[in-house]
Amino acid sequence: MKEMRVALRNAGKIDPHSIEEYINAGGYEALKKAREIPQDELIEQFEKSGLLRGRGGAGFNTGFKWRSAKQVDSDIKYVVCNADEGEPGTYKDRTILENDPHTVLEGMAICAYAIGANRAIVYCRAEYPFVIDLLKEAVAQGEEKGIYGDLKFTIMTGAGAYVCGEETALLNSIEGKRGEARLKPPYPTVKGLYGKPTVVNNVETFAAVATIVNNGPVWYSSIGAIRYPGTKVFTVSGDIAEKGWCEVYTGSKLSEILDHFGGVRPGHQLKAVQIGGNSGAFVTPDQIDTRIDIESLSELGLALGSGSLFVIDETRDMAEILVEVVAFFAAESCGKCTPCREGTVRILDLLTAIRDGEGQEKDLVTIEKICKNMQVGSFCPLGQSVAVPVMSALTNYRQDFLNRIQ
Repeated sequence: MKEMRVALRNAGKIDPHSIEEYINAGGYEALKKAREIPQDELIEQFEKSGLLRGRGGAGFNTGFKWRSAKQVDSDIKYVVCNADEGEPGTYKDRTILENDPHTVLEGMAICAYAIGANRAIVYCRAEYPFVIDLLKEAVAQGEEKGIYGDLKFTIMTGAGAYVCGEETALLNSIEGKRGEARLKPPYPTVKGLYGKPTVVNNVETFAAVATIVNNGPVWYSSIGAIRYPGTKVFTVSGDIAEKGWCEVYTGSKLSEILDHFGGVRPGHQLKAVQIGGNSGAFVTPDQIDTRIDIESLSELGLALGSGSLFVIDETRDMAEILVEVVAFFAAESCGKCTPCREGTVRILDLLTAIRDGEGQEKDLVTIEKICKNMQVGSFCPLGQSVAVPVMSALTNYRQDFLNRIQ
């Protein structure tokens, strides 16, 4: 498998602390080029490029977001970069920012010009102190050179709440409120941060913006999968020979990525791959040649999510793993809605009992019923997503749970 780097094109090639090296590598040329293009025409380029499907967990339409915010008349508009990255096993955003903070800032500045924004905020989880310092340094360097013009950058930190990965909960956190999701509509592009039009995009999405401006939408749309073109950054951990990250064209096979990292650790066999972090489903060995794009995965009831790949070998027990997964969600639930607040704790109690040999087979049916209620009744994606790994494990690895019961 050959890597194709767009978001990480400068990784290992430039000093991330040096704006001069970024500029010498062609940095901020895309911003100059973008400012010479009418705003609507610039947004149209991104619609044509295929970056319509953003690189965050939701894969939402980037072009639609930008155009929606552009059309709202307001004296203040915001561009917000979601660098909260609370999904276990995921560190792609950290990798991008550690290697090339300026590419994200340039992407945000291009977005700000496109929608007419004058404020830009990077919301980064506090557990990344090195990244936060690097971002502050990069912003200061850009401001000293007058690159951003009237655009004012702010670096803000969150306290590590998983729910703040959801864009409206993130906006509440910036405003100093509890990190809880808001009711939509109105959507952030119409009424977002402090009631003003706001575009919220993921780190990886912004990291691709400058390259698209430089190379054109046709170039980007010709890479990878037709309906989800471009590249995707993956982080690989668990029972793998070598842990690490890579950036590949969309449509690459999951098996190719695992082979790139040496496959399952020596002497063991693949049991599952959890794709997309704790909120992701478990890919079985017979699905290992699935192509990594949104449509190919959705046909199998899977989701790309955050790009995390957690490899599990035959020595692991799914009952043990699922207890850890649900314990995370139970701890991270903001408590706003009953299905999530109570459902996560009830599922955790039942799974713990099963793991400890104190459960009954009927408990599995109860867990499945709770999951279905959470899917339709939870207020935000946190509660809705709990059912994904639970139902996937109970469906594909039910014997692990029956062994504990028996």
